[in-house]
Amino acid sequence: MHIPEANVLGPDPGRLLTLGRAVLEIESRAINDLIDRVDASFARAADYMLGCRGRIVVLGMGKSGHIGGKIAATLASTGSPAFFVHPGEASHGDMGMITTDDVVLALSNSGETRELVVLIPLLRRLGIPLVTMTGNPDSILAKQATVHINVAVTEEACPLGLAPTSSTTAALAMGDALAISMLQARGFTEEDFALAHPGGTLGRRLLLKISDLIHTGMEMPTVGPACAISEALVEMTSKGLGMTAVIDSEGGVLGIFTDGDLRRVIDQKFDITATPIGSVMTPDCTMVAADLLAAEALRIMQDRKINALLVVDDKKHLAGVLNMHDLLRSRVL
Repeated sequence: MHIPEANVLGPDPGRLLTLGRAVLEIESRAINDLIDRVDASFARAADYMLGCRGRIVVLGMGKSGHIGGKIAATLASTGSPAFFVHPGEASHGDMGMITTDDVVLALSNSGETRELVVLIPLLRRLGIPLVTMTGNPDSILAKQATVHINVAVTEEACPLGLAPTSSTTAALAMGDALAISMLQARGFTEEDFALAHPGGTLGRRLLLKISDLIHTGMEMPTVGPACAISEALVEMTSKGLGMTAVIDSEGGVLGIFTDGDLRRVIDQKFDITATPIGSVMTPDCTMVAADLLAAEALRIMQDRKINALLVVDDKKHLAGVLNMHDLLRSRVL
C-alpha cells in the first residue's frame, strides 16, 4: 500500500500553526484571569482542606471528572490525602466512601451538573464542607457550596465553543494553586514528597542511602599496609570493585589503592612483588558515613573525579565500600 507524503492531502501547515498558537494564547489568558480570584474564598477553601481530619474527596463528571482525578492525585502526592469519586457512582453506593471527617471538592463548569446537585442534600446531612469550583457564580453548586471558587473563562479555545478546553485548563490550574499553597502551609518537604514517590527517580535521590548499597564483610577488598602490590592486585581482582582499602590491624582506614594508582605504579616501574602497598596508596582518601544519601555520594564522586568511596564509622574504621557502578545500578541519576 502506498503511503502519501506528509501534507500532500492534509491541511495547510501554516494554518495548523496559527490555530495551535491561538489555542495556547486563549488558554494562557484564561489562567492569567484567575490570578485576581485567588482571594478570600480561595483562602477559606484551603483552610477547610488543611483542617480536614479525613480525606479530600474530589468529584466531577465528564471532562471535569478527568481534571478532578488529576487534582486529587496532585493533592495526595503533596501532603493532602485525597481521592476521586465518580459522582454517578456516588449515588449508587459510593457515598459510603465519604465520611463525616472529609471535605468534598466538586468541579463543574456549568455548576448545574445533575449528578453533583443531587448529592448536596446528602453532604449536608453528613455535615461535610463542600468546596466547589465552577464557571458560573450564580449556579446551584456555587450558591449551595460552603465555599465557591470562580474559575469562569471568557471563551473556550475550541472554535466551536463546545469542547472544554480553556475551562478545564483553568480548573486544573486552580487545583494546582490550592495543592501547592497547602503544601507550603503544611511545611511539606522534599523528603515527604519522596516518601509519596518511592518508585521514582526523585524518591531514590531523596531516600536511598549508601548503607543500602555498600559492600560489607567479605565483599570488601582490604589489605594491610605491608602487603605487596601484587597481593593487593589479587585482592582487587577477586572482589571486582577496582580498588582496595588499606587498613590497620583494628580496621582503621589508612588509605586506598585504585586502578588509577596502579597505572601510576606501572608508569613509574615499581617492583610490584616487593613494594608495599602502603608506600604507593592514596592516604588522603575520601571517607563518608553510611547514612549519606546515595545522590550526595554521587555528587562527591563526580566533583572529585573518583570512582570509589570508603564508608567508615565514627572511629574511622572501615564499614563498607562503594563504587560508581553501585550508584549507577541504583538509578539515582
